[in-house]
Amino acid sequence: MATPLTATSRSDLLGTIVREHRDSLVAYAEKMLGDHGPAEDIVQETVIRAWRNIDRLLGMEGAVRGWLFTVTRHLVIDWVRKPHARREVVGVAYNDPIGGTDPTEAVHDAMAVRPVLGRLSPDHRAVLVHIYLCDRSIQETAGILGVPVGTVKSRHHHALRKLRSVVRPEAVAA
Repeated sequence: MATPLTATSRSDLLGTIVREHRDSLVAYAEKMLGDHGPAEDIVQETVIRAWRNIDRLLGMEGAVRGWLFTVTRHLVIDWVRKPHARREVVGVAYNDPIGGTDPTEAVHDAMAVRPVLGRLSPDHRAVLVHIYLCDRSIQETAGILGVPVGTVKSRHHHALRKLRSVVRPEAVAA
């Protein structure tokens, strides 16, 4: 049974909250999140917020438990809404820039390729855009551009050859 909080127990508020409500709050947060680690963090933040609102809580007596559960619920909602939490709680896979591919590489490559593509004729550039950027087959590209399949193959070959001559060999291999 929770003891009423009074001005005389002000210095013991944190201990009382932790002793009487911590386990229930962790179980509540863990049930909503499905993970014990973040639940512990959320309850710790709940206790900190209770300490910051000590004057407000002292006059509430029996309503302190409800206030704690409401704060915990709001913190859980905030946690789930955070992008990092979605990956952990929901289990969405993501590329770790340290251990996986670096997303800045794609931006760097795009910046390096843009001026090189400008050196190609519009016909050669159009073929590369349809095949590589739009992920179309040679047959689809021929139909869209209104040229024979052999012409698309020829333009594709010459465009790649031009790109290889402009770009450094080590950049093409990487």
